[in-house]
Amino acid sequence: QVHLVESGGGLVQPGGSLRLSCAASGSIFRIDIMAWYRQAPGKQREMVASVTSGGRINYADSVKGRFTIFRDNGKNSVYLQMNSLKPEDTAVYYCNLHQLGGDYWGQGTQVTVSS
Repeated sequence: QVHLVESGGGLVQPGGSLRLSCAASGSIFRIDIMAWYRQAPGKQREMVASVTSGGRINYADSVKGRFTIFRDNGKNSVYLQMNSLKPEDTAVYYCNLHQLGGDYWGQGTQVTVSS
């Protein structure tokens, strides 16, 4: 079993920044992909950013140029630096880990962008 713990969410004003962190522990073998997803009220969960073990990164169009994902393989951790936040970024953000034989999710952390 893999356990993911997220932190770093909170309330921020439009234009502000937050950094989310996710630490993985447990039965970790070879992580293929670590990613951040988000789900706003009444909407489906969507991928925000992902990074493969080889360093390939993908972003949702809505966050390109504002969000940066980076990974610390030695710590089995992934981070999401969010800048120039907008009210439409308000959502619960989930960390995701994919490895051979398993797909795992964190409990989610709330990000609220409001003045």
